[in-house]
Amino acid sequence: MAEAVPEEELTIPRAAMNKMIKEIVPSVRVANEARELILNCCSEFIHLLASEANEICTQQQKKTINAEHILGDRLGFNDYRTDAEAVLKDCKAVAAKRRRQSTRLENLGIPEEELLRQQQELFAKAREEQAAAEQQQWLQLQAEAQMSLQQ
Repeated sequence: MAEAVPEEELTIPRAAMNKMIKEIVPSVRVANEARELILNCCSEFIHLLASEANEICTQQQKKTINAEHILGDRLGFNDYRTDAEAVLKDCKAVAAKRRRQSTRLENLGIPEEELLRQQQELFAKAREEQAAAEQQQWLQLQAEAQMSLQQ
């Protein structure tokens, strides 16, 4: 079970909020009290939105809140639906791109050609070791056969 998180910890990180404010109004200075108020309003809005979406989800006997639960008519986002759907589409595209980019090969930072060369070297070394082991086994069998003939 998830642990209960104290209410004061359920806020947007200040650095993220400051960055958003800076991007939205780059030429305006925003007082610390105003930043705090924006932070509290955003947190309250998210809490309200999540609560309402959860209630809709529960009424539909679902266990997962989906975009449809938020974008439905009940929460009053009809005027913003097109914009919200566009943002949702962009978020899904970014998430898909991240998943594609997070493969192990790409995270190594080694070019694919170098990895292929290293793989081929390892295969060649393994073949040499296997051949040497088989040669050793053959020589041992030969020696045993000669000893049994001499006896």
